[in-house]
Amino acid sequence: MGEVTVDSAQDREPARERARTPERERTPERERTPERESEQAPEPASEQAPDPATALSPRRRKARGRGRKVVALAVLVLLAGGGVTAAKLGLGDRGSGDKAASELPPSTAEVTRRTLKDTQSVDGQLGFGPTTTLTARRPGTVTEAPDAGDRITRGKALYEVDGRPVTLMYGSTPAYRALKQGAEGADVRQLEKNLSALGYTGFTVDDEYTDTTADAVREWQEDLGLAETGAVELGSVVFAPDAVRVDSVAARKGDTVGPGGKVLSYTGTEQAVTVELDPADQRLAKKGREVEVELPDDRTVKGTVQDVATVIEPGNGQGEEAKTKVEVVVGFKDETGRKAADAYALAAVHVDFTSETRKDVLTVPVGALLALAEGGFGVEVVHGSTSEYVPVTTGLFADGRVEISGEGLAEGTKVGVPK
Repeated sequence: MGEVTVDSAQDREPARERARTPERERTPERERTPERESEQAPEPASEQAPDPATALSPRRRKARGRGRKVVALAVLVLLAGGGVTAAKLGLGDRGSGDKAASELPPSTAEVTRRTLKDTQSVDGQLGFGPTTTLTARRPGTVTEAPDAGDRITRGKALYEVDGRPVTLMYGSTPAYRALKQGAEGADVRQLEKNLSALGYTGFTVDDEYTDTTADAVREWQEDLGLAETGAVELGSVVFAPDAVRVDSVAARKGDTVGPGGKVLSYTGTEQAVTVELDPADQRLAKKGREVEVELPDDRTVKGTVQDVATVIEPGNGQGEEAKTKVEVVVGFKDETGRKAADAYALAAVHVDFTSETRKDVLTVPVGALLALAEGGFGVEVVHGSTSEYVPVTTGLFADGRVEISGEGLAEGTKVGVPK
């Protein structure tokens, strides 16, 4: 085997020329020197230069403590109450730098302990609650009619037809039939409760319309100047949950009405706020739940959900579909709220519904959350000039903060907040 030499830098050009000769092409593989073999072989993958966009320098890995991988991408964080907010949680280009301090987050925030509330503010209308339309049940001429704003209580006439009063009584079951001796049912009990409240006695309040009930009805009819039949004719009594306030009058004195004809509309007598919610937000309104009402003068008073009802608004017949709304009535909880509302007959207000409250929990800004490559969320805990990633369990999202819990986290702990 002939002697093989390694070209010096000055001789590389002639060497390349020699490489083109047929003799060089026929040189056996075994005659290639180790030096030339290493010169021609590609670098192993493990020895390739690191990509500065993805690799952490040794100093950076030290600053990261546990070295947990973090997905530096936008993460969609689901907020309670139905909204979705995009939080951009990239680590940012911190570079390798010469100091561990240069590897830390651009800013930090402290873990705080506080009460979080999932609150949603909705526009409402201050007035006297929802309006109910009263229609005639029997034909005739209106001989007496109230004025808008009049307040009518149990046993008083709402209006008169042909000289016979249509009397208000309290109850949740609407009048739907004539009541007379032998009748049974919840509407009988409802009538007897009213007769008893008006001072008529001699009967037992139950579901049976007995002869003693008929006697009490005759006394009531005598006091009203009606024929003493002992039976309650359909259309002579209207049941409402409580006293009413006349909102508007459709049939005035002298007008003729027939069955189904509109006579008047009424509301409750206490001021209240009416709110319309989308069906998806019905969770906010539970009967008896406390709310806050912001009045036009920026005063905030306490209220209580009094009633929740599903209302279907029919379409216009021209392709518009019917809409389903949740109608919520909010009353004022105390005399302070009622007096504050008395300054307004009608007004636009805001109602704050709180669907969930978490008391005395650890919280961080939502922007401090990082998505971990292995799944779930974490925060970057900063210890002086170093930091580490700590997995966390998230709870309620509210007011730009999130409830968290995790190993080693406490009030005052500093966490990174990427820009």
